[in-house]
Amino acid sequence: MGANSSISELPENEYLKKLSGAEPISENDPFWNQLLSFSFTTPTNSSDLKLLEEATVSVCKSLVEKNPRTGNLGSLIKVFLSRTKELKISAECQNHLFIWQAHNALFIICCLLKVFISQMSEEDLQLHFTYEEKTPGSYGVECEDLIEELLCCLIQLIVEIPLLDITYSISLEAVTTLIVFLSCQLFHKEILRESIIHKYLMRGRCLPYTSRLVKTLLYNFIRQERSPPPGSRVFQQQTDGGGLLYGIASGVATGLWTVFTLGGVGSKAASQLEQCSPLANQSLLLLLVLANLTDAPDTPNPYRQAIMSFKNTQDSSAFPSSNPHAFQINFNSLYTALCEQQKSDQATLLLYMLLHQNSNVRTYVLARTDIENLVLPILEILYHVEERNSHHVYMALIILLILTEDDGFNRSIHEVMLKNITWYAERVLTEISLGSLLILVVIRTIQYNMTRTRDKYLHTNCLAALANMSAQFRSLHQYAAQRIISLFSLLSKKHNKVLEQATQSLRGSLSTNDSPLPDYAQDLNVIEEVIRMMLEIINSCLTNSLHHNPNLVYALLYKRDLFEQFRTHPSFQDIMQNIDLVISFFSSRLEQAGAELSVERVLEIIKQGAVALPKDRLRKFPELKFKYVEEEQPEEFFIPYVWSLVYNSAVALYWNPHDIQLFTMDSG
Repeated sequence: MGANSSISELPENEYLKKLSGAEPISENDPFWNQLLSFSFTTPTNSSDLKLLEEATVSVCKSLVEKNPRTGNLGSLIKVFLSRTKELKISAECQNHLFIWQAHNALFIICCLLKVFISQMSEEDLQLHFTYEEKTPGSYGVECEDLIEELLCCLIQLIVEIPLLDITYSISLEAVTTLIVFLSCQLFHKEILRESIIHKYLMRGRCLPYTSRLVKTLLYNFIRQERSPPPGSRVFQQQTDGGGLLYGIASGVATGLWTVFTLGGVGSKAASQLEQCSPLANQSLLLLLVLANLTDAPDTPNPYRQAIMSFKNTQDSSAFPSSNPHAFQINFNSLYTALCEQQKSDQATLLLYMLLHQNSNVRTYVLARTDIENLVLPILEILYHVEERNSHHVYMALIILLILTEDDGFNRSIHEVMLKNITWYAERVLTEISLGSLLILVVIRTIQYNMTRTRDKYLHTNCLAALANMSAQFRSLHQYAAQRIISLFSLLSKKHNKVLEQATQSLRGSLSTNDSPLPDYAQDLNVIEEVIRMMLEIINSCLTNSLHHNPNLVYALLYKRDLFEQFRTHPSFQDIMQNIDLVISFFSSRLEQAGAELSVERVLEIIKQGAVALPKDRLRKFPELKFKYVEEEQPEEFFIPYVWSLVYNSAVALYWNPHDIQLFTMDSG
């Protein structure tokens, strides 16, 4: 190949053709030095990887066909394994050549694995790892655990090799290869519960590394190390026009692969990578995949156990003996990273998992005095609901629901004052409490859902979060108070409309006696459940903190006619008693004060009346408390979701969409 060979020439490359040919290649053959001495800019997006896959598909298919007789895949893996034994020392000694060739070997393995896994069952893949060159089609006992050896080696590489400029690429490749190993799930419609790769990762030689792997992946996410510039990687481009080739050793001085370019990777993609960390992204995706592996019949998922139990580095209490995978991590750094990275689905999913499954993290987060740094990005996700996929919105909403289960959180958010929320466009909010902003965003989400998606699950969780907060509503912003009553007004109009449609439909059916009636009873039942919930939220605020919320009382009085029709409704009579009493009490005081009252004067009368209103006149109802409960078989939701994130992330992987079985291409 010339110094600047085109990617289109790869299928004819003599070294690739020999690797995938009919001739067995011993792991001690000098050929491997020649094959592995290439240098190029590693592809970092799906379009570039698609070009690479299309160019090498013939090579991969040939290897699939010939490998049972040659065992060349196993030889390549053994070459890689032998080179990784000195990798840590090579990194410490800045041995560029060693790291360079080990990375190249792993890159080829990863590319081949991806094709193998997409085209065959795990059982057939396992056979390809056992074929040897001795006798065509045979396999020996000593090779049966080559998959486990490679998996264990990849994990050791991730947790033991220091992250330097010269090791960044091989660390990223190791994480990516583990994701590829687990990608067999993509090619099955059903959730995999019996997987060969899962067994290797959850027991045997890989098991002792569980906590270290989870910890390292978390720290990769926390640190957000950017990809080093090309000049600081293993080899720099020569300035004499000779390409990216380095004659470092006599055995690799000639006959090497040369540079191939993937759709302008060196220019556009490089500028994109300056703003993100591919290693952090891939590490987080791998962590999510591992955490959502299904439990084995006799073994719970150790990666999920590790995520559920890790503690703060400042926590000196003893680890429970029942969990061998517990470890410690810096919670302050983790919290900062979670706050900064919430624009991505995967970071929001990680936050959900930690709050839901790790009580240590949840306790720490709820004790933070800067909780607005975490809540504001979550609110922004919900605010831009039109631009987010439904799963991301659900995760953000469930995070709020989990947080609002804590009374301390519900109190503290009304004490945090915010200024100039620029992303909130409906109204200029120069100063508002975090609690009032949260109410505004959740109500906006409900209204969006009513007019667009009409998802009962989303409705329920929004209302549950508001209900959890309602007893601690404090000093509600006037706009937040108005929006609460406006939402009730919208629900009231919808109720009247459905009721009218039901009446007209009934009259029409009585006259024609032909077509079946639409199920308006079910629609009415749903809307009345939501109205009941809103009345309970308003009632909870009035009975627990009326004197703290003059703006809500003002909004209630301003729209008092809305509540008239529900006073005698059998579904709402009980809950309307308190609301009716409050409206009557304050209306009377305003009438006594005379006509033409200013807003300031009305609020002053409300504040005075709130002190004078006897609390025992308000009927007590059970406290509104809703707790998030994960549905049965959550893996049916989370596993496709996680793999859709991997598929759509496209940092370092590409799969043919026609091969994907786990989800439809519009669900990701």
